[in-house]
Amino acid sequence: MSKSITAVALAGAVAAALTGHATTAEAQAQEKCFGVSLAGENDCAAGPGTTCAGSSTVDYQGNAWTLVPAGTCETMEVPGDRMGSLEALDRDLPA
Repeated sequence: MSKSITAVALAGAVAAALTGHATTAEAQAQEKCFGVSLAGENDCAAGPGTTCAGSSTVDYQGNAWTLVPAGTCETMEVPGDRMGSLEALDRDLPA
């Protein structure tokens, strides 16, 4: 009885470790992309006057970011022949 409980506990620990590893790998495969979020759809840190996720007030607000797959940000086009950026932008900021 004791061996089966130990085996179940060990299997659970291994599963939890593998799940944590997959989550870390997924997080590493994304990057912050500024200037591509629609109003209220940013992931976080929309600059001064905002709090966090969903707090941007302007479409494509330059200081609001969204997580995107790594390597895609600077190729993302937004209206007006503009692109996403890996750094905060000074465009389309709320008045």
